[in-house]
Amino acid sequence: MAREPKQDRSRATRERLLEATIDALAELGWSATTVGVVAQRAGVSRGAAQHHFPTREDLFTAALDMMFDARMAEAQRESTELPTGAGRTEAVVTRLIESYTGPLFKAALQVWTAAASDPELRARVLPLEERFGRVAHRTAVQQLGCDDSDPASHRLVQATLDLARGLGLADVLTDDSRRRSEVVRQWAAQLDSALNLTVKA
Repeated sequence: MAREPKQDRSRATRERLLEATIDALAELGWSATTVGVVAQRAGVSRGAAQHHFPTREDLFTAALDMMFDARMAEAQRESTELPTGAGRTEAVVTRLIESYTGPLFKAALQVWTAAASDPELRARVLPLEERFGRVAHRTAVQQLGCDDSDPASHRLVQATLDLARGLGLADVLTDDSRRRSEVVRQWAAQLDSALNLTVKA
């Protein structure tokens, strides 16, 4: 059997390390997610992990970048599965909020919290967060089918993303799904009405 090319093995090792980082951050938190723990979870040596990511910060920011790409790819797939007509707005809001209550968000939250008191890490994280915010907004506009050039519509989309993040934070400590479902229904109805009024205007 032909051996796997070295470049492919290196890429596969890198991906395993990043996936292990995301899982560890979501499950164990920032302090417990060391390079050693990540290497063990990925099934590689600590030296191999440091070959790909010389510092812990390199590892975490690369993991954030991977999380961003994974979430955007997921959002593109979801766009083709959304219903048309009645119920679409609620489906969009539901999907947006689900993206802030999953393991990717929980892992990213650990890094954001650490970055708040670490200037070097914050300098690395801010550009990623700004890029994520821009693309998340653009994706929400596309899925909702609203006119983002209208200031009111723009603010409503941003409020929806802020609401989604807030509900994601509420879900970190306890299962908030029952209350969240009611909030989603109410907000989707308000959003649908407001966006329709904006279009008519």
